[in-house]
Amino acid sequence: MGFDLGRFHGEVDEELICSICSGVLEDPLQAPQCEHAFCRSCIHEWFLRQQTCPVDRTPVTTAQLKPVPRILRNLLSRLLITCDNSSFGCGAVVKLDRLTAHEAECEYNPKRPVQCQQGCGLVIPKDELKECIRTITISHPYVPNLVESIGQDEISRWTSSLQRARVTRWGGMISTPDVVLQAMVKRALIESGCPSHIINDLMENAHERRWPSGLSTLETRQTNRRQYENYVCKRIPGKQAVVVMACDNSHMNVDLLLNPGLVMIFAHGIE
Repeated sequence: MGFDLGRFHGEVDEELICSICSGVLEDPLQAPQCEHAFCRSCIHEWFLRQQTCPVDRTPVTTAQLKPVPRILRNLLSRLLITCDNSSFGCGAVVKLDRLTAHEAECEYNPKRPVQCQQGCGLVIPKDELKECIRTITISHPYVPNLVESIGQDEISRWTSSLQRARVTRWGGMISTPDVVLQAMVKRALIESGCPSHIINDLMENAHERRWPSGLSTLETRQTNRRQYENYVCKRIPGKQAVVVMACDNSHMNVDLLLNPGLVMIFAHGIE
């Protein structure tokens, strides 16, 4: 089925119109002899009834169809078309060859994948946000446990994708990172695929004011230094920093852990 002619800005040459659906050609194919062009889906549906060209009834089979010439594809690609989401408020007019990319990113696209902001971390179509599992936790006694399980699975998949790290100089730990340094590490976390619902917590836990009791003061850090070697640390890509996630460190004492985990930033000493 071709594109609705009414969506186009400017004049559309009749050679670019499918004679079956009367729309602008979409993914076109042409007959080999007469060179009449049709939308791929239209001509395939036509062939279910008869094996002829819809225009001049010349015998033709599916196997004989071929792509339209480059000049025709170029003419199609330059046509200006309104976004399919115009009824939802999008006013964009783009070249036809950019339509698919635009609609995938269009903020008005009701089917655009977005991440739930209620804390479950699920990525679902925009128009299904209201049906997110988080919205029914009050009405169903088993859903909270399910949501927590989903969130933990997502965190585990992310930490599994990170490289194991070894800290060689615990003395290089920066207990009070400045805003610029924290912003750099946060961006690296985002780029690594860190679940969005835990990023802010992890970055808050990068400062000693949020560290567990076993790390809260210089004295306790010195006392517990030997225990640090038992941490399972994962490298934050490209940075002198690691995450120590609770899901990876159930073997550690509770006074050395935080949920969901903590970020440790170093001046040096990461392998």
